[in-house]
Amino acid sequence: MDRYYIEAFLDQNKTEIRGRVLELGDASYTRKFGGDRVSQSDVLHVAPGNPQATIVADLANAGHIPSDLFDCIIFTQSLQMIYEFKAALRTLFRILRPGGHLLLTTHGISRIGRRLGRDDWGEYWRFTTQSASALMAETFPGAGVEVQSRGNVLSATAFLHGLAAEELTSTELDYRDPDFEVVISVKARKPG
Repeated sequence: MDRYYIEAFLDQNKTEIRGRVLELGDASYTRKFGGDRVSQSDVLHVAPGNPQATIVADLANAGHIPSDLFDCIIFTQSLQMIYEFKAALRTLFRILRPGGHLLLTTHGISRIGRRLGRDDWGEYWRFTTQSASALMAETFPGAGVEVQSRGNVLSATAFLHGLAAEELTSTELDYRDPDFEVVISVKARKPG
C-alpha cells in the first residue's frame, strides 16, 4: 500500500530526478523515475557492506560529504529510522545543490517497521503533515516546501490488515482524507 503512494509521489515529481542524484540503500527509484535525466547516481548507506553504496555515512554526522553536491535526493521511508533526524535533515540541506530538490516520504499510519535487537536499526518517530511542515521550515530554511498526505480510512485499514494496493481500486486508493495520513510526502527545493 505504501509503495503505491511513494511511487505516485515520485512519478508526479520525476522531472526533478535529474543531474546527480542520491538515493538511500539502492538506486531503484533513481533508475525507474530519473531515466536519462540522471547524469550520475549515488547510493548512500549507513554501514559498510552494501555493494551498491557509493557513499557510506550516518547523515546525522556526515561532515565528510561535500556541500552542494546533489541535484536531487530521493529519501523514502527512512526519516523515522534516524534517531537524530533534525541533524540528518540539516545534512541533506547542506549536500543539496542550490536549486536542487529533496523528495522525501515517511509513513504516518502503519505498523512498526524496525525494532532494535531484532533489526540492524530501530524505528523512533512518527510524523504528520503538521510536524513535517514545521520540521522542514526549521531544517530547510528558505526552501520552497510542499507537504502532502496520501491515504484515507479505507487504505489505512487495508494497509494495517496487510492487503496489497492491487486489492483496492485506484479510486479507492487516490481519495485523500487528511485525517488518515498513510504516507506523508515532502518536496523541498533548496533556494538559489
